[in-house]
Amino acid sequence: MKLQNQAFGKPILANKYFWDFDVDQIDWQASYKTIIARIVERGGENEWNELVRFYGRETIVNTLKMEINFLPDFAITAASQYFQIDKEDMLCYIRKQSNPPTWI
Repeated sequence: MKLQNQAFGKPILANKYFWDFDVDQIDWQASYKTIIARIVERGGENEWNELVRFYGRETIVNTLKMEINFLPDFAITAASQYFQIDKEDMLCYIRKQSNPPTWI
């Protein structure tokens, strides 16, 4: 995956989003899927704008559609609205529909 803007070594995101990583050791290019999923789930509009600046809208939309396996319902809805894509086109939504929770 080629970054949108390689002049900056990493996106400008708070370290709090990466509490379980050594931020100085993150490979922002190779870990794009994890980073996008985490920021879509836990970030806000400012962080999403930074993702778009760093990775590019096309990369984010393609990642949401084809690579991210899980997002909670609120993040699916928000990402669908923000990036103007149908929930039904997102892999995490499709997987959720094909694996409904069991009720005991």
